[in-house]
Amino acid sequence: MKNGRKTILEIKNMSISFKQYAEKKGTKQIDLPVIRDLSVTIKEGEMVAVVGSSGSGKSLLAHGVLGLLPYNGKMEGKISYCGKPLTPKKVEKLRGNEIVLVPQSVSYLDPLMKVGAQVRGGRKDAAAKERSRELFRRYGLEESVEDLYPFELSGGMARRVLICTALMKNPKLVIADEPTPGLHLEAARQTLSDFRAIADQGAGVLLITHDLELAMEVADRIVVFYAGTTIEEASADDFRQEDTLRHPYSRALHRAIPQNGFGYIEGTQPYVKDMPEGCPFGPRCEGFCEECQKDIPWVKSGNGYVRCIGSLEAGRMRA
Repeated sequence: MKNGRKTILEIKNMSISFKQYAEKKGTKQIDLPVIRDLSVTIKEGEMVAVVGSSGSGKSLLAHGVLGLLPYNGKMEGKISYCGKPLTPKKVEKLRGNEIVLVPQSVSYLDPLMKVGAQVRGGRKDAAAKERSRELFRRYGLEESVEDLYPFELSGGMARRVLICTALMKNPKLVIADEPTPGLHLEAARQTLSDFRAIADQGAGVLLITHDLELAMEVADRIVVFYAGTTIEEASADDFRQEDTLRHPYSRALHRAIPQNGFGYIEGTQPYVKDMPEGCPFGPRCEGFCEECQKDIPWVKSGNGYVRCIGSLEAGRMRA
């Protein structure tokens, strides 16, 4: 326990793969690794952002934790919730109660059901109605919104309805999967401020996003994801300047945000079938060397973690 805060979620060495028919090999199936060796922890009252480009595998992290992988998916590693193993049976019991998902698409709202009934989960008792109205007030929704259908809501209102739905049962862990696509900057900032408030009230919040700039504003820690693996974890403060970041891809992300000039990196993120040996960022890295083609451990570095041979060597030299 750190600073007296209880660990809500602990993921150790998570790997997710999918069975797929091999190309040009008839009925032979292969395991296609999509997430490899992912580790992250979230404490109560803490907001952790997992940041990466599209196709890096971020959303699969949420599906893995919630036990929502498709039939051909396989997950390995350890997941603990409040200090105890999060088994499939346990996650099924907790999902939608203590552990909730705020999905990236507002299409998750049932178009044929009024908003109030959806937020309350079909309950009609006085306590449920009072709780839903309390949440509406907290997130700036008029009581009359209860009687609207999803198509009558603006994008920002629909996002807030999803948040209210997730919070009906006072969850301990909130997983927000890309909650701001399609929102203008002010609405996106407000949405993430809402999640920050949830963390400040004691819940653990896992924010999955591609927007590093907004993550820096609200998160306590940021985990950088690239081609299915974690490459750096650091405090949000470390991301405010390039010199305090340890991995070349993290520094490149920092240079790419608008305030730093939209810096460009040559090349593209590798497809899972064409993954290079060792560091997945190696082919795009100016510091690439032969050692980068070996397995690279996830090690403590300063107040965070990094997966980079160059960073480890630099740390040894400074020591």
